[in-house]
Amino acid sequence: MLGGQQESGSVGIASRGNDGQITYREWHPVGVEEYGYVAADPLDTNIVYGGKITRFDKRTGQTQNIAPEAVRSGKYRFVRTAPVLFSPIDPKTLFFAGNVLFKTQTGGDSWEVISPDLSRERYDEIPASVGIYTTEEMKKMPRRGVIYAVAPSYVDSLTIWAGTDDGLIHVTRDGGKNWRNVTPPSLKPWAKVSQLDASHTDANVVYAAINGNRLDDMKPHILRTRDGGATWQEITRGLPDQPINTVREDPLRKGLLFAGSETAVSVSFDDGDNWQPLRLNMPATSIRDLVIKDDDLVVGTHGRSFWILDDITPLRQLTAEVAKAPVTLFRPQRTYRVRWNMNPDTPLPQEEPAGQNPPDGAIINYTLQEKATGLVTLDILNASGELVRRYTSADEPYPMPAINVPDYWPRPQQILSGAAGAHRFLWDLHYAPLPGPVSFPIAATYRNTAPAPTAPWVMPGTYTVRLTVNGKVYEQPLTVKMDPRVKTPIEKLQLQHDWSKAMYEGRQQLAGVAEELGVLHSKLDGQLAKAGKKEKALLTTRLERVMALEKELPGLQRSLYSVFEVLQDSDFSPTTQAVKAARETEKLVGEWVKKWEEERGEK
Repeated sequence: MLGGQQESGSVGIASRGNDGQITYREWHPVGVEEYGYVAADPLDTNIVYGGKITRFDKRTGQTQNIAPEAVRSGKYRFVRTAPVLFSPIDPKTLFFAGNVLFKTQTGGDSWEVISPDLSRERYDEIPASVGIYTTEEMKKMPRRGVIYAVAPSYVDSLTIWAGTDDGLIHVTRDGGKNWRNVTPPSLKPWAKVSQLDASHTDANVVYAAINGNRLDDMKPHILRTRDGGATWQEITRGLPDQPINTVREDPLRKGLLFAGSETAVSVSFDDGDNWQPLRLNMPATSIRDLVIKDDDLVVGTHGRSFWILDDITPLRQLTAEVAKAPVTLFRPQRTYRVRWNMNPDTPLPQEEPAGQNPPDGAIINYTLQEKATGLVTLDILNASGELVRRYTSADEPYPMPAINVPDYWPRPQQILSGAAGAHRFLWDLHYAPLPGPVSFPIAATYRNTAPAPTAPWVMPGTYTVRLTVNGKVYEQPLTVKMDPRVKTPIEKLQLQHDWSKAMYEGRQQLAGVAEELGVLHSKLDGQLAKAGKKEKALLTTRLERVMALEKELPGLQRSLYSVFEVLQDSDFSPTTQAVKAARETEKLVGEWVKKWEEERGEK
């Protein structure tokens, strides 16, 4: 994520940290003014443009001034937050706006002016908000406005919309050769076109967020045209009673809109005709921009912060019919198998400022109109239909061990809910953990430390999510992809998986055998106490064999665990020695189990 932070410089920051959270390790300036637009080159994200205007190279850390005029002549006017953005169709085309619109296809080495001055020539109407400072001379003052919003079409490379901070909207259909004033009659002088967003499916549709602060107009204003600017509709029903700074259309679902006001985010499912709040856990803060990246909604605030709503796919699937359905299991988004925390050692202190990582697994969203009358189950099945993981609403939280660290380190536990309402559940992409006490790794994350895994990762592939509510089954497919940064061949990942699973299943088997072995030991002790001289010798010999098995068992369990950890601690190809150790451990366990089965079978 890239942005300007007033009084704090520019920032480029990852939306996910490798160490369980987003910290100063992911944070770096990107050579842009504190309040400027920021745009990464879509063909080379090491290059970042912004401000008025610079080019920053992350590889060298150097910033170059590439303004259209090396020395300002006074011919062009710029506002502090001058638009800087790439064409969504041609990734080589970069736009930069002052009172005219500039275009470069050479990374700022040269610029072309593709519009006249699009601001107001005259200010015949002075707003009442100027008050006692109003004079007739104001109506004759030189042009002061600039282009404040630019929206290149997503479907026609020659269509570009431009809005000014003094209340005009223009459109070109020929790449800037000719411009047409399509300003809505309701748009008054000195109103600011805060943002424009062109439709992703129709070159005649654009949405305009209008800010009327300068007019003492604190009402929400979003304008929509469906006919290229010939007519406009105000679409504000349900918005909070405050100015709107940003509006965006979802790239995938036509008519799904998001808007940002002075305190919250709102959503519309019907192209803006009706709105409802989407604030959730966000603090009341001024929303200045919204971006939809893949399946996530990214918010930039005037509080100098980024917020992300992970996984908006349920909003894309939500319809009037779905909203009325007794139960809905939404189709999960494509999930990536990403290691959530790769820090191998001591964590940062909890006092260090940090952002939250995205959820570490598959997000499963479902809704219940009413409380379930019985057990709710959630099953994960592999492509062969075999059960990989099961959760139920009757699951009990695992007991917390006695740990000598503050209780603000562990992650809150989740239990599948059968209550009425919307629910978001997380599958961690592992098989079911082994029973027994949990332990926590030293590489902790403040309020988000998961227990150390005792089960292996599942393989990338196709799975089925099966939700059962009130006896009725609902299913959706789930695709798990590998972390795209991992280049390990799939056959090596399969090798890692298979040996890890063998160690896991070996531990499962020995855990069961250990219980049986304990029962047999107790039984022999009881028999020995009552046995005669002849029987006692036989029982003593057998008890010694059982005790020998018991003595060998902890070493085998440790070996299984140690090899499992070595195999699972990264996504690299397993080493030759790791595979050798797994093979040898499997053999030793097999020999031990054979001896146990012979002992168990003896009468």
